[in-house]
Amino acid sequence: MRNISYIVLMSFVLCFGTAFAKDQPIAYIDMAYILKNLAQYEQANEQLTMLSKRWQKEIDAAQQEARVMATNYQTEQIFLSETMRTQREQEIVKKEQEVLELKRKYFGQEGELYKKREALIKPIQDEIYTAIQDVASEKRIDIVKDRSADPALIYMSSKLDISDLVLQKLGAK
Repeated sequence: MRNISYIVLMSFVLCFGTAFAKDQPIAYIDMAYILKNLAQYEQANEQLTMLSKRWQKEIDAAQQEARVMATNYQTEQIFLSETMRTQREQEIVKKEQEVLELKRKYFGQEGELYKKREALIKPIQDEIYTAIQDVASEKRIDIVKDRSADPALIYMSSKLDISDLVLQKLGAK
């Protein structure tokens, strides 16, 4: 009895759910295409890349310093007293911890790169979102999906793509 009521309920949802869905205009955007065509996004990405490279160089230099310290220690270990060995080992561990701390500081979840990306990219994303809302409102579109983020999308008519309209609203060429 329970299975029959479930089947009836699902049939009802499928029949009437698709009828309601037909009344909702849908459009798609291609966020990757939009971002690729925005100069300010490219500039922000370049800034992030430059910062990332600079910070990586700093980390690489610290790692190299730790490696040199470890190599020197291995070479000189037999000539050092117990106290000196302990001191050198502590210095090496301290340097390796500094490297890990630099990595966290720059590239961690709440690191400098994350904060800088948030500061540079978030305003662009907000601007895009506002442009999408404006275009959707003007064209009376109820649902806008991101084509580049939908792996289940197999086919989409080009008539449903409003990416160029969003770019026009953003003033992109």
